[in-house]
Amino acid sequence: MAENLRIVVAQFNFWIGDISGNTQKIIHSITKARDELKADIIVFPELAVCGYPPEDLLLRPDFHQQTTQALQKIKAHSQGIDVVVGHSDHQNNNTYNAASVIHNKTILFTYHKQYLPNYGVFDEKRYFKPGSTPGVFTCKGVNFGVVICEDLWHPEPVAQAKKAGAQFIICINASPLDINKSHEREQILRQRVQENNLPILYAHGVGGQDDLVFDGGSLAMDAQQTICAHAGYYEEKFFTIDVATKPNLSIAKTPLPLPLSIEANVYQALVLSVRDYVEKNGFPGVLLGLSGGIDSALTLAIAVDALGKDRVHGVLLPSRYTSQLSIDLANIQANTLGIKTSNISIEPSFSAFLASLASEFSGLAPNQTEENIQARCRGVILMALSNKTGKMVLTTGNKSEMSVGYSTLYGDMAGGFDVLKDVFKTLVYRLATYRNSISPVIPHGIIDRPPSAELAPNQKDEDSLPPYSVLDQILALYVEQDLSAEEIIAMGFNKETVCRIITLIDRNEYKRRQAAIGPRISNRAFDRERRYPITSKYQTKTSSTP
Repeated sequence: MAENLRIVVAQFNFWIGDISGNTQKIIHSITKARDELKADIIVFPELAVCGYPPEDLLLRPDFHQQTTQALQKIKAHSQGIDVVVGHSDHQNNNTYNAASVIHNKTILFTYHKQYLPNYGVFDEKRYFKPGSTPGVFTCKGVNFGVVICEDLWHPEPVAQAKKAGAQFIICINASPLDINKSHEREQILRQRVQENNLPILYAHGVGGQDDLVFDGGSLAMDAQQTICAHAGYYEEKFFTIDVATKPNLSIAKTPLPLPLSIEANVYQALVLSVRDYVEKNGFPGVLLGLSGGIDSALTLAIAVDALGKDRVHGVLLPSRYTSQLSIDLANIQANTLGIKTSNISIEPSFSAFLASLASEFSGLAPNQTEENIQARCRGVILMALSNKTGKMVLTTGNKSEMSVGYSTLYGDMAGGFDVLKDVFKTLVYRLATYRNSISPVIPHGIIDRPPSAELAPNQKDEDSLPPYSVLDQILALYVEQDLSAEEIIAMGFNKETVCRIITLIDRNEYKRRQAAIGPRISNRAFDRERRYPITSKYQTKTSSTP
């Protein structure tokens, strides 16, 4: 006769540094899992007690004191259920990324993460020392081995746990999203299962943390590499896994969620990121400039989906170059979504600046200076509204523009959070189409019209840049894959275009250093992952350079 064992994963959103709040959430989850869900084991994500990544909070002695106190409180509520919880562990002047297993108010062992990621968005070697020993505990006759996140990406920790007697692996995680991550995780899980012939439970959390997004996706894979249960993405939930321990160890199969398209995945990530950044930082709402263009239209849709219409304020800021079509399209979308709007012309302030600078500009032809003044007039107005109301300004620049510097410092770059910062322009259009497939909130006139900053007569983006379909390919190759100019040209791209775009990318690092943060959805975002010197004489060589 089969004997069942129930594991519950708390796929929850834990806030960085809110040790008290996280602890209460953990204790509540333990009680619910034990008393209502009848769980034998509850599993929490990596560093659940303090949130991930805590960064330099880990250098504070009082941070470690609070974590130790929190663990004592969690211990006191662990009667009648096994608890696997992630936390930092500070001892003998060393700090470890740890997972403790608690049974009947006693810590059975504390496992220390062995492989510390130090690439991309990760900087764990700055804070943690690696562990070296396995951690195995027994529940209802089954031996469970515990590993942490990056440990799973290497063969040794799982093999070590198996050698110590593990029959089932529990891996707790804090794995920031990129659009390929879920597929990569499943491939890694299959490799470890194939090597060891052991089932694996992958336990993850959800939430936005500054520029990082955690997408959930907790799952259980059996020894035959079959995903038996899946928690889905972007949703806080108790994820229940039932395991039969006799006559053979097996995981009960449950219906699996449909896989997300790239567009659905990215869109949900951006919505979650905006919601958490606003909520966790205590803003009453957001405001943004509405231009009638695709970037502000998509940003508006995301903001309303994240926060609700009553917490979003759209501001139209027309100039002498703004077309009536732009105003009409922006108003149509605002009315469709039901948000509050204001219409504040920048013409008086723009004219005042031109009058003030007339003698200094005498004899000099108009150029980008006048265009930038318009953008900065808008930035001043938006920031004034932000200061007065407490609402945060969402900027609307995309990754294509940020790459080549097609933006104005202290103008359209002014604000607290750039929703599309890691989204290429071609993907912006795909996301707009995806959002309209749910319900039509972005007018087709916005999607269909040629993009323009409308800072000069009859201006189009493609007057200054190659078509985005070409530009984005070059940007992906140079920014995300680190290909040289010569390699990109060899792929069939125009030499002059490639060299011009690369020059723009390299020259505009100073702008990106001053830009608002935004959610990371690629495997090579600006800021944490791509950090180039501002002052540099480096050039990627082509066949025409010495």
